[in-house]
Amino acid sequence: MRVIHVYKSYYPDSFGGIEQVIYQLARGLRLLGVESRILTLSPEADPPLLHRQEGDVFRVKTTAQVASNPVAFGAMRAFREQLEWADVVHYQFPWPFADFLHMLHGGRIPSVVTYQSDIVRQKYWLQAYRPLMRRFLCSMDAVVATSPNYVNSSPVLATLDRTIDIVPNGIDENVMPTADPRVVDSWRERLGDGFFLFVGVLRYYKGIHVLLEAARNVNRTVVVAGAGPELADLQSMAKGLKLDHVHFVGEISDRDKVALYTLADAFVFPSNLRSEAFGMSLAEASLFGKPMITCEIGTGTSFINQNGVTGWTVPPDDPASLAQAMRRFIDEPESVQRMGLAARQRYESFLTGRSMAAAYLRIYQRIVNARAMKLSPDRDNTNTAVQNQYE
Repeated sequence: MRVIHVYKSYYPDSFGGIEQVIYQLARGLRLLGVESRILTLSPEADPPLLHRQEGDVFRVKTTAQVASNPVAFGAMRAFREQLEWADVVHYQFPWPFADFLHMLHGGRIPSVVTYQSDIVRQKYWLQAYRPLMRRFLCSMDAVVATSPNYVNSSPVLATLDRTIDIVPNGIDENVMPTADPRVVDSWRERLGDGFFLFVGVLRYYKGIHVLLEAARNVNRTVVVAGAGPELADLQSMAKGLKLDHVHFVGEISDRDKVALYTLADAFVFPSNLRSEAFGMSLAEASLFGKPMITCEIGTGTSFINQNGVTGWTVPPDDPASLAQAMRRFIDEPESVQRMGLAARQRYESFLTGRSMAAAYLRIYQRIVNARAMKLSPDRDNTNTAVQNQYE
């Protein structure tokens, strides 16, 4: 089977969570005998073709940005060419330009969309886009959400008159480097160990400003790993609050990330808006057996981090509650150990790259067979069974 994955950005231009999902999925599918290609936009698209282990990456130069939505005139021809090669086209939502591509050409082969997130910030623009969005989603052979939590809370998914598949985003443990003792020792000398760790792109919805407010009342080192548009403002805020125990370490390599996970006692992820639909960093924290603190925002963060089992969930935008949860981990080292073990168990049960790839392969096979038999692929009972195993 051959699958073309379609999304607005990909490595090495961007290193966000959805890019990681595509990489993990294509890599996992390759191990199952599925050939993948990735069609994406790029600021320069130089070179236009990248040969990567997970599959060839076809890059089209971005023409313009419309409300954070990259578009490219050359993508229409490139998309048609890839459809001639592929058996299945797999979109990641949201990317409105992909809706346009699909309406022009995509319906000719079986199609899947992974609904990663509602559109949260561009509310006025959403009103104009809504008719195209609904037509796109309703035309899919399969619509996939990444957690039952998101299905239950999304106003868009709630209005679709169809069954939704559930496939959590996953990470293959084998892609992570092993902990290098020299790197671990270097970070230990710089930061100590037993700290609270955040890893991620510093965007508006990550809630790091809430973490900084909470850190005023927590006597423990806090490490923020990552770069992004909010970095300068957050550093200025930390300086103004005199938070000498909060360390911004910037963008880090995988070797450094493994070292920080090794040294950390717990993972704190204070995302406060529904733009945080899943949280691949939480899947990583689970992989490393770290207990977590997250905010209850009705998304996949609470699917990964189960309150009282793998960590604590607190209300969003509530520094006092966040600080209380952090102090609880400090005061209850037995909870750190118990919840860390539970986090690792949840990773093994639901969040591996292998389980994600196998679930998508079953969906691909189902919709290809349904097209061949001229049946409606979302009218059987398979999807309901998939949902129930996560409830």
